Amino acid sequence: MKALFFLRHYNDIDHMTPVIHKWITSGHTCDIVLIGNSRFRNDYRIEFLRGLKGVRMAYIGDVLPPVEFIGWFLQTLILIRSLRRPFIGPIMAALAKWYDAGRRAPLWHSTAQRLLKRCFGDDAAPGGVVAFDWIERNSSICVEWVEIVLSTARTMGLGVVSLPHGDSPHASQLIRRRELRLEPDTTFSNAGIFDKVVVPNELCSIRFRPFMNDDKLKVLGSPRYCDEWLAKVAELMPPSPLARSDSRLKVVLFLRKSNFSTFWEEVGEVVRIVAGFPGVELVIKPHTRGGWQQSLTKSASLRRLSNVSVAGSMHSIHLMNWADVIIDLATSVVFEAVRKKKPVLAADYLHAGRSALAEYLPETELRCRDDVYRQIERFLAQGCADFYVEAHHQRFVKEMINAGEETDVLSRYVALLEEQVRSPARESRSDTHEHDATPYAG
Repeated sequence: MKALFFLRHYNDIDHMTPVIHKWITSGHTCDIVLIGNSRFRNDYRIEFLRGLKGVRMAYIGDVLPPVEFIGWFLQTLILIRSLRRPFIGPIMAALAKWYDAGRRAPLWHSTAQRLLKRCFGDDAAPGGVVAFDWIERNSSICVEWVEIVLSTARTMGLGVVSLPHGDSPHASQLIRRRELRLEPDTTFSNAGIFDKVVVPNELCSIRFRPFMNDDKLKVLGSPRYCDEWLAKVAELMPPSPLARSDSRLKVVLFLRKSNFSTFWEEVGEVVRIVAGFPGVELVIKPHTRGGWQQSLTKSASLRRLSNVSVAGSMHSIHLMNWADVIIDLATSVVFEAVRKKKPVLAADYLHAGRSALAEYLPETELRCRDDVYRQIERFLAQGCADFYVEAHHQRFVKEMINAGEETDVLSRYVALLEEQVRSPARESRSDTHEHDATPYAG
């Protein structure tokens, strides 16, 4: 069986690589097309996938004719929401209105047909499946183009699936700036364009349920943090640039993207509290995307602290392996540390949300400055062992990582993709675009 996977940025590469690896080791083949920043071509996970027998990989700019690629790229720039900002925003909106959907459609269709026929041939016999990551309203790839790729794939008898590019680090909904009403989050309203949408756990499924029926949404566990992949990725990681120092306690602080409501002044105070302990070394890790927008990393007073540093493009896994303790502002990257029972402190009072860690593992929650001080004091005095309550930890792994008692998570993903290949008629065509009827579609 054959699949076509589209990869675009750090997160979906991280979460889809395990699925692709399992697909190949199950005896299937695939094409991978990179549609994001070309700098990811040298990512260690991309290098790993490129070396697998049965994988053909290419950057989209190397597959499309130069003129067609430039057109595809420019049309994408016109439509992606990340450019709808002051000054340039009105210009892009005016361009999109003038160069409307009708004018854009021929190029979208041409690129879709070229990519699909390259992978599956003219008639797509004997079937196959096309997989993107979650396509959100504000995705850095154009939803309009993705819809045409999917519709073209269906006419060729191919299945279309949306796979996770992350997890659900929040147990609450109103977490971003200017989110003031408890109603379905239209960020995820485009997910219904796929035949199947996969999420790691029930907590994550809440985002998508308002926009599709239960048959379309599948809860299969976390491909990134399951036992099988954690064992494999440990073999793939490049050598760490971090050397062990003489500090008694090494702490990493993971930040969120700037669009999440974060109380930055208090985050700075926490940095000063932690740095105030003799023998403690603190590294601040900005978010992989948008870290440059975060005021904390620009603070001259914090940068002057001798035991505080800001990590650049360093892999999060290297930082977690180096750290003794992690302070987290609700990111899913720390789930790996939790799996390994390394202490993670859920700094919920520093942001507007309720984290999944604090919900499942109450012992992790920081509710005030006193908690920060006492926890650091405790780790220095007693060490970092026996931090988690075992019953809490087991529940977290069962519900958030494995989505049940069975631990063979990646085989579930392969089974779902195989099922889509075996259903060339896409039996439920009538509900394929059910999201169009919802008042929240965006």
